[in-house]
Amino acid sequence: MPQFDLSLDALRAYDPARSVPADFDAFWQETLDASRHAAGEPAFARVETPLRTITTDDVTFGGYLGQPIRAWLQAPAGAAHPLPTIVEYVGYGGGRGLPSEWLLWASAGYAHFVMDTRGQGGTWRAGDTGDPEPVATGPAHPGVMTRGILDPATYYYRRLIADAILAVDAARAHPLVDPGRVVVAGGSQGGALALAAAAFARPAAALVDVPFLCHPRRALEVTDAAPYGEVKQFLRVHRDATERVFRTLEYVDGRSFAARATAPALFAVGLEDEITPPSTVFAAYNAYGGPKDIRVWPYNGHDAGSQRHELEKFAFLAGLGLTPD
Repeated sequence: MPQFDLSLDALRAYDPARSVPADFDAFWQETLDASRHAAGEPAFARVETPLRTITTDDVTFGGYLGQPIRAWLQAPAGAAHPLPTIVEYVGYGGGRGLPSEWLLWASAGYAHFVMDTRGQGGTWRAGDTGDPEPVATGPAHPGVMTRGILDPATYYYRRLIADAILAVDAARAHPLVDPGRVVVAGGSQGGALALAAAAFARPAAALVDVPFLCHPRRALEVTDAAPYGEVKQFLRVHRDATERVFRTLEYVDGRSFAARATAPALFAVGLEDEITPPSTVFAAYNAYGGPKDIRVWPYNGHDAGSQRHELEKFAFLAGLGLTPD
């Protein structure tokens, strides 16, 4: 498809005003304090796989309000000292899948912690974690984008974002993880979670590809693609709920997390991306509070550079000294 959003010059300057709830920081601090209080210690269990150069631990850790979340922790076989570690989050609809699907970072000498995604993993990569939320969350469109969306307290992404931040805590508890060299990473939904973790988990760096949940009002104006399309369909039925929905989305807007982050960050954007429109990505990038750079892929959509961009990530981390010893 052709480029459809603002011109690249306009995108580089695009920094619209943010509507941040007055209790944004208190809301998230209270959520995280309660979740950490209930989390307990993460459990790491070595599992046998056909992989011979990589070890795999099956991880269970306490996420939102201590609810159990699964993950993989992979590392180079024979590693004997703490390593720089990538904590990675998965895109919409996917889960942690199989260990053999996550070879890149451990093959390059990093420890790699891959968080499963509660209530997802039935669309394109399998997941193992349910969404055991006990609070009635009201009507929702199929998918998770509108689950509990009428109230920030019951919204699905409150739980998932808390999981993502506590995943960093869990990774830091493993003896092969250097707690001062943790990098948060993800694309699309995973990019949104990386922004939240960059704000509240204080990593050493962030790798943020085509982040979702940034400037959602703008996104709903320029795209019908899912998952934003789920919100549009919900509002076609619940016509009187528009302002309640957008109020809830203000609590998970990646721009607000970006503004609170200080770690160096590398972003990626595809100028033909209908799923996370370029203007929404640049809105988060331009709000980001720490040192930052962005790779622009003019003729890519949501893949935004794909494997070529992986090489950019390695170079970026090397420039920060975040490479295996």
